[in-house]
Amino acid sequence: MTSNGDSPEQLTLLRDTVRKSRTKEPAEITTTLPVARIAVDVSLPHLDRPFDYLVPDDLAAAAQPGARVKVRFAGKDLDGFVLERLDASDHDGKLVRLRKVVSPEQVLTPEIADLCRAVADRYAGVLADVTRLAVPPRHAKVEGESLRCDQPPRPPVSTSRSEWAPYPPGFLDAVARGEAPRAVWTAVPGADWPLAFAQAAAAASGRGALLLAPDARDLERLAAACAEVLGESGFVTLSADLGPTARYRAFLSALHGRARVVIGTRAAAFAPVTDLGLVAMWDDGDESYAEPRAPYPNAREVLLLRAFRQKCAALLGGYARSAEAAAVLESGFAHELIADRKVTRAAAPSVHIAGESDIDLARDPSARAARLPSRAFEIAREGLRTGPVLVQVPRAGYLPSLVCQTCRAPSRCSTCGGTLRRTGGSGPASCSVCGRPAADHRCPECGDTRMRAAVIGARRTAEELGRAFPGIVVRTSGGDNVLDVVPDAPALVVSTPGAEPVAEGGYSAALLLDTWLMLARPDLRAAEEAVRRWFNAAALVRPASAGGMVILVGDPSALPLQAIVRWSPEGYAAREIEERRTARLAPAAKLAELTGPAESVNDLVMRLRDLMPPSAGLEVLGPVDLDDETVRAVVRTPRAHGTTLVRSLKESQSARTTKKNPGTVRIQVDPPSFG
Repeated sequence: MTSNGDSPEQLTLLRDTVRKSRTKEPAEITTTLPVARIAVDVSLPHLDRPFDYLVPDDLAAAAQPGARVKVRFAGKDLDGFVLERLDASDHDGKLVRLRKVVSPEQVLTPEIADLCRAVADRYAGVLADVTRLAVPPRHAKVEGESLRCDQPPRPPVSTSRSEWAPYPPGFLDAVARGEAPRAVWTAVPGADWPLAFAQAAAAASGRGALLLAPDARDLERLAAACAEVLGESGFVTLSADLGPTARYRAFLSALHGRARVVIGTRAAAFAPVTDLGLVAMWDDGDESYAEPRAPYPNAREVLLLRAFRQKCAALLGGYARSAEAAAVLESGFAHELIADRKVTRAAAPSVHIAGESDIDLARDPSARAARLPSRAFEIAREGLRTGPVLVQVPRAGYLPSLVCQTCRAPSRCSTCGGTLRRTGGSGPASCSVCGRPAADHRCPECGDTRMRAAVIGARRTAEELGRAFPGIVVRTSGGDNVLDVVPDAPALVVSTPGAEPVAEGGYSAALLLDTWLMLARPDLRAAEEAVRRWFNAAALVRPASAGGMVILVGDPSALPLQAIVRWSPEGYAAREIEERRTARLAPAAKLAELTGPAESVNDLVMRLRDLMPPSAGLEVLGPVDLDDETVRAVVRTPRAHGTTLVRSLKESQSARTTKKNPGTVRIQVDPPSFG
């Protein structure tokens, strides 16, 4: 026995307890704090993952999923979003505490966070870049306003007509039952698509809807239709054109469910719609849907991803049909929504092609002054007796490219199909995609070896028409002066593609001039884009039964022009996707553009070759010099290996940033324009 009466075993146990209490690590005590998983605003590919931070007790209530926070990262205070709260972290090292909750507003909902991750993976980007697109900058004053939904939205207002009557009822009926149908809608000529969109949103069984329009003019028409069908309080408009404060106010209104329907332009693709039941987009082939900031997502792909991940209905509508929409149909992801052929023909104007020969021009001196074939001049004169006549001319500013000297067919590379260009000097033309010289080029249409520049179209068309039609009002629409509506009165409306105003009662006739120039754009999508522009313009003309007529001035044998004559957007899109498949172009193939300094692009291509398996069929085109410091290379694979290509691009970029290699390479997956 010891002097204090304790046994040796008891003393040993007491010493061990004291020693453990003295040596307990502080980190073991701090792990009792909750953990927040944060998406930090860092655009480096090798750091594209969430990081865990400890949440102090005074921030625990505000640091909820979706809230904006400040964290310490690499010696700096950076912004971030809380993705989720955890009881403990699986990180082995010591965690840093959360610095600050910027705002308790949970602006990044779990659905949108999941969507942002999917978009980043789809475009070989990073999450931080996508969240900057999805969540507008904060305005504290707006957060202080009362934006929560205290009253249910105003019930729908009935309308006198249904724009869905010409089409099979299956899609709208399924939406009304709360199901998730997906359709590619080809609208009949003259259809009131804004009203159709509003009626589809009203049919969504009380669920939310997200409706996109390509530009501010179309958005105004959509807003007017939604006000008629849903009431002024039944929807909210979200667009970058609103300005920072108004946009953030509209964003919070959607977030808090003040209205279940959100309409907008490209900026609204990530809108936090409550209980989303329908996403819809008009004219999905419009280039305005392509985001110009990294990782350059297209709003169409964002909506289709939302439809898949959130299990809601999807609708891609338009007078024309894009190759991407045709690919969606071909994949089985969506079904075709189109009116009976007889209904379409009854609603369409009469379409004809006028040859651009000297004989046609010589028939009428006035027609020669206006650079119009005789037949087109006569149609315009006849149309002016009953209403306005639309005259579409290609906009100035297309990049120079080469066309055949004889037939004006676009000159393309025999190896990859890219457009040919001549950068100067007397040397041979070269391909703008793969860079190969085209010294032995021969036109596949007429066999001529001579090429010429595709000059810009008539700059003084309005003045020429004014002289050819004295006493007739001539209005112009384009550039900074875009008209929304023109009255139902005799007038010549000269417009650039995409700026055509709507005529009250429809145009009596339309003249689509210099069609060869639109087809000669240095872009592999030139023909598809021209067809879309022509369908959109022709759809504004009255039906043939009311005297409506469209004249295209160009080569009568050109397939794009023949598609307008037959009024067959679905047939042309099917042909286009088949040609894309043969040429291994998007969307039939997966394609990415790599742009940057030559050394950096070559390094990235080398890493990509090492990562991609031989079975993926990787093909590298270029690089081609864009200027003295920048080159462009194109990489592509069959569509089945697209995921592997995107993942390998991301890994190659991550390896470069990890080693801090010089030079920045821009990666753009499936670019909207390519030539």
